Amino acid sequence: MTMLDIQNLNVWFGHGRDRVDAVKGATFSVDRGDSFGLVGESGSGKSTILRAVTGLAPDWSGSIKLDGTELAGQREKAFYKTVQMVFQDPYSSLHPRHSVDQVLGETLYLHGFKDIDTRVVKLLDDVGLGGKFRFRYPHQLSGGQRQRVAIARALAPEPEVLLLDEPTSALDVSVQAEILNLLVDLRTENKLTFLMVSHDLSVVGHMCERLAVMKDGEIVEIMEVEALRKMQATHPYSQELLAASV
Repeated sequence: MTMLDIQNLNVWFGHGRDRVDAVKGATFSVDRGDSFGLVGESGSGKSTILRAVTGLAPDWSGSIKLDGTELAGQREKAFYKTVQMVFQDPYSSLHPRHSVDQVLGETLYLHGFKDIDTRVVKLLDDVGLGGKFRFRYPHQLSGGQRQRVAIARALAPEPEVLLLDEPTSALDVSVQAEILNLLVDLRTENKLTFLMVSHDLSVVGHMCERLAVMKDGEIVEIMEVEALRKMQATHPYSQELLAASV
């Protein structure tokens, strides 16, 4: 069953002569429980698609359906119980003056949960941190630990879909694999659907079943990850990306 269906999506910034078309005619779908990757160079429109899904890109046309329901205008509160996003920079996405307990507790409160103390502890356990990190502040955490907190915050509303915007690119190489493996485990345990943006083909090869290659705001090819691993891209730009990643 299709969880996320995007048809002929166009996203632009500015108007008139200042208009920039960031995404042009993007069409793809992600089945429930699958992980789908968006790859391409910086500025190709990958993250803009995530912003359109979450309602952070105000100017767009086309169709975005979540579990069969058309999305339009401002997102309702219920949307954010279903869809959550993990951002690229785990430091800027956390409030520097809020402890881990405040970050998670406030999210749980806003989504109507009552047993907040119990849930905070479980969330920290689920992302491999544990209760000893509960009252620490972002500046007291490593990059990997901050990203684990950001993932815990995204999991707090018990979503069905996670949007992952380069979730490891700001981390040390030694930590990247740990975070990716954590996400793989969480996807299995929580039956999550992933839409993941990355410029790193090896990351997408590890995390996803299918992927779309983007260039200058357009999807030039959609392929199975098996084709990626076998270097079997058909579009010249996809072939260039593969050759550069070897």
